[in-house]
Amino acid sequence: MNKPLRAVAIFCGLLVLGLLLRANWLQYVRAPELSTDPKNRRVQIEQFATPRGDIVVGGRAVTGSTEVQGTDLKYKRTYVDGPMYAPVTGYASQAQGMTLLERTYDGILTGKDDRLAFQQFADLVSGEGQRAGSVVTTIDPKAQKAAYDGLTDLKGARGAVVALDPRTGKVLALVSAPSYDPSQFAGGTFKESDRFVALDKDKRKPLANRALRETYPPGSTFKILTAAAALEHGIVTDIDARTDAVSPYPLPQSSNRIGSEAGDAVCSNASMKTAMQYSCNNVFLDAASELGQDKMRETAEKFGFNEDVYSDDFGDLLAAKSLYPEDLDAPGTTLTGMGQGSLTSTPMQMAMVTAALANDGKLMQPYVVDEVRGPDLSTLEKTRPAVMSEAVSAETAQKVQQMMEFTAEEGSARRARIDGVTVGGKTGTAQRGVDVADQVPYGWFVSYGKKQDGSSVAVAVFIDPTDMDISRQDISGGGLGAPIARSVMEAVLQQ
Repeated sequence: MNKPLRAVAIFCGLLVLGLLLRANWLQYVRAPELSTDPKNRRVQIEQFATPRGDIVVGGRAVTGSTEVQGTDLKYKRTYVDGPMYAPVTGYASQAQGMTLLERTYDGILTGKDDRLAFQQFADLVSGEGQRAGSVVTTIDPKAQKAAYDGLTDLKGARGAVVALDPRTGKVLALVSAPSYDPSQFAGGTFKESDRFVALDKDKRKPLANRALRETYPPGSTFKILTAAAALEHGIVTDIDARTDAVSPYPLPQSSNRIGSEAGDAVCSNASMKTAMQYSCNNVFLDAASELGQDKMRETAEKFGFNEDVYSDDFGDLLAAKSLYPEDLDAPGTTLTGMGQGSLTSTPMQMAMVTAALANDGKLMQPYVVDEVRGPDLSTLEKTRPAVMSEAVSAETAQKVQQMMEFTAEEGSARRARIDGVTVGGKTGTAQRGVDVADQVPYGWFVSYGKKQDGSSVAVAVFIDPTDMDISRQDISGGGLGAPIARSVMEAVLQQ
């Protein structure tokens, strides 16, 4: 063979070797990555080739599937009471992807989870075709409806409601408003994509999950945590004893003096119990100032602040982190005593604080999935209640309960009372922005209800009245949030 032919042969051999190496690299090294790449059309075709499994609430499926004509994506998702359950289910869209439970449990809902491998083989042999599993939630349908109806009846309100079982951490209600219907853009048509774009551009943010992923200043609802911190660290020992906190209260290192709506005559030198009853700012500002930022932050963190507390059990329902900031100055620390300043919280976080206090100081890990089932309804995974922390002692929690129950009987939380149920509550109105005169405040309400048989529920209600036709003086947690909390507690406890 002459030299030019030999060179050509060697070059061609190298090209063939390169092709073989590339083919093996794609088939064996990058295969897992490519087979799950969302841009791989075959992945989508397979994902929507069969009906998806169900997401179940109260024994009833709130999802379904319907066959689509004229496309290689054979089935699309349908939803029952879509706007009400959207903050829990999320959406499974041929064009927009997936969120929340639809995304976290996609393997179960498509039948492709490794735990279903034997079932897949059996179905293949029997010719039944691939079958999917189901996800059973902890949501109480009556509580969910009460929360959703309560928010949507407040015309124009943006807001969220979270209800927890204090003893287990089960999420009984999870609502965000305004909401959206995932069925409207479940397919892949241009019309459905336009609907999603319109929702995404809507200034009221219907796609936002306010219960989990939006944070706000908690206002006076945070006073229950301030009270717990003061009792736990011995700053306050007798909730009926008069304090040295004057009203209006002089903010440290500042010429500002902070008053209370109940008036200086009621709040000046009031006991912590009276201060909770009338939501006197001065007593809680003074308690936070005396505790200092380290002790305040330590207590807040035991209740879940500054932690990604939902990642293991919530999966894609991961909540935004609620923050008790570090390196606060004296005025900043003092302001957190009344839930203002740099402090931020999700509605879920304030529900957790309330639940822990109602549970004698024991904070349970919230979870929204009770169990995961195979196509034959066998249990593949069962969530067991888990303790997150001992936030405060039982003695401290019980003293805060006394104050919250007194506030429901004789104070600002009266509208949450329920006959035959022990109710504790706390209102909250949170200012936002620097120039608060130009912005309407947020309304908050937290409460718990207990029956003698041991059943209980903790609720947090958040309301942003920006788009409501309501006067500023009518915005209050007690006026707007307490009736919603009461209806949710009744739905859970009076069944």
